[in-house]
Amino acid sequence: MKQNGRFGDYGGVFVPEILLPALEQLESAFLGASQDVIFQKELSELLHNYAGRPTPLYRCRNLCKDTMYNRKHH
Repeated sequence: MKQNGRFGDYGGVFVPEILLPALEQLESAFLGASQDVIFQKELSELLHNYAGRPTPLYRCRNLCKDTMYNRKHH
């Protein structure tokens, strides 16, 4: 792993050795994505519109077409 591991100057990470190649790929992808302006913009939009609060709500007219609520308000 490119960054200092859990043990600082002594190196090493607290994971099974067989996982190191996968973790190195993940680290590389993470570092690349964190510098990618287009990725960050898309991530920000997704967090705002789908995961963040407040999430925009849309009325599903067809979903409530035959409900008591719809008959009262239209």
